Amino acid sequence: MENGHRTPLKQPLMQPGRQPVGSNQVGMRQFNERIVLQAIRLRGPLAKADVGRLTRLSMQTVSMIVDRLIDDGLLARQPRVRGRIGQPSVPIALAPDGAFTIGIKVGRRSLDVLAMDFMGNVRTRDVLEYEYPDPHMLFPALEAKLARVNAQLGAHAKKIVGVGVAAPLWLGGWRDFLGAPPEALAAWNDIDIRTRIETMTGLPVEFAKDTTAACAAELVMGQGRGINHFLYLFVGTFIGGGLVIDGRLHGGPHGNAGAVGSIPLAGSATGPHDATADPARQLLHAASGFVLERLFAAAGAPPTAAHDHRALSAELWRLTEQWLDTACPAIAATLTNAAALLDLEAVVIDGELDRQLLREIIRRTERVLDRFEWEGMVRPQLLEGTIGADARAMGGAILPLYAHFAPTHELFLKPATQPDY
Repeated sequence: MENGHRTPLKQPLMQPGRQPVGSNQVGMRQFNERIVLQAIRLRGPLAKADVGRLTRLSMQTVSMIVDRLIDDGLLARQPRVRGRIGQPSVPIALAPDGAFTIGIKVGRRSLDVLAMDFMGNVRTRDVLEYEYPDPHMLFPALEAKLARVNAQLGAHAKKIVGVGVAAPLWLGGWRDFLGAPPEALAAWNDIDIRTRIETMTGLPVEFAKDTTAACAAELVMGQGRGINHFLYLFVGTFIGGGLVIDGRLHGGPHGNAGAVGSIPLAGSATGPHDATADPARQLLHAASGFVLERLFAAAGAPPTAAHDHRALSAELWRLTEQWLDTACPAIAATLTNAAALLDLEAVVIDGELDRQLLREIIRRTERVLDRFEWEGMVRPQLLEGTIGADARAMGGAILPLYAHFAPTHELFLKPATQPDY
């Protein structure tokens, strides 16, 4: 078992469609500050009067909190807005340099390290690619990249509030599929990633499954702003997913909700000696980027072409289409089962692929779904994800941002559909 990978994400107590509401009671200073920050994060720049209406705090309380957060460098006044009825207003916005977080994606084929500012902008990004994740190589490389991030941020480095790590829960798994040396991947079984990085950085570390972290990025910055119930799929080296229920990220008791890559496919082996079974035992064996990489490699093409525009070239399209012909029916079958079980509004599909190829996956999957029987179910819409290759590292960086600044440590509080004012 991989230690440090079993902590579920904290679940919000707020009901969907509700606004964050503050308290005018004494002793609620930090909570109210976070409520104000969250209201501005969700709505964008707001005048103090609008902050008061949204949070239901008194104008005196709002004014004191806003002034204090401006003094702390977390909020900033914007130019006065004129031309409206009444007195000109001064919008209050998040200050980009108010705080920073580090996002780390430990993947099966690459290590990504990025710094995110208080508004969610990526300020630095560094990537290390490898054939397989050997911890003896990876952690020294990570330490060097973190030192580079600190140097790039300069004086802002002291404003880093935490680190978010996104990694597969079973990083040492599927080694035969990857073709990696058993001893290299087996070493992960004795490594607590969270503790290792806390020791390395001296900062608090949040952890999430890599595709759950990617789902978090989509929830906060992408399609998730407009949907309350969706399954998220990310096509990377392996295909995986995340789950949002009632507008909140749902990690599950083991932090593994949305693990679509492990869903068995029809015709897969029923036992170790079932020689007639389809060798694509799980969705990841049919629809992962690694499968397309292997097709390219067998044809003498660069495996990395699976993840960029080269996959659409005339020379490689025959192999790409061969992969699509297997991957899209497998994805469609998985989504049908998920829709029956979860009653989804939508399925969001993203990945580290060329955007045109991602759209082709969605188009062909829709075409397969058209042939399915939907009686007794509601067919979810398929949507293209908006974040792309950085989703896992960005989702990792979001975790400490919300842990440190969201109300009562709650994660991904959704705004109401309509304003209260």
